[in-house]
Amino acid sequence: MVAVQTQPLEFEAFLAQYPDDGRRYELIEGEMIAVLPTGPHEEIAGLLVAEFNVAIRRGGRPYMIPRACLLKPQAPRSGYQPDVAVCDRRQLRQEPLWNTASVIESGVTVPLVVEVVSTNWRDDYGHKLIEYEAMGIQEYWLVDYRALGGVRYIGRPKQPTITIANLVEGEYQLQQFRQGDMLVSRVFPELRLTVDEVLGAIES
Repeated sequence: MVAVQTQPLEFEAFLAQYPDDGRRYELIEGEMIAVLPTGPHEEIAGLLVAEFNVAIRRGGRPYMIPRACLLKPQAPRSGYQPDVAVCDRRQLRQEPLWNTASVIESGVTVPLVVEVVSTNWRDDYGHKLIEYEAMGIQEYWLVDYRALGGVRYIGRPKQPTITIANLVEGEYQLQQFRQGDMLVSRVFPELRLTVDEVLGAIES
């Protein structure tokens, strides 16, 4: 991630100044950051999009996965572009900024969000977890395929870990999955996907 300005920004200013250069940007504590995902990062996100789309079609759910969207949490100086966002088409009609800027403000609109953890892991396990929880996003996946997160988040010895946070009475309950484990999703209970298959996206 690369900082592109020094003056703290509110979300509205961030949106107004968003560069039209084809790159992805996030607003973290008032700072506009250029997000520079790696190839393996994108391979994992692509695999998950494919798996979720199959589950959406099979289940007949009114969901879709946009190519890109901005999440506007309650914190005024934050704005995130998740690696994968599963959106409820019915709720998109209630989003005031969706038609003009693909911005989502309500967690009800986004039942599931995925962040593929990279060198900015403190944001994924810190700011984003707290703010996605406050938005009311039902399920949040942290795919830490390089085991970058702190020991307090993924344990010792550090190893590739997928953490799935589920909203229970307004708070996230976290469950960790490692190699050999079958992932368990409340949004897609019929999903049959293992940690090994996700990690295999960068090994094939």
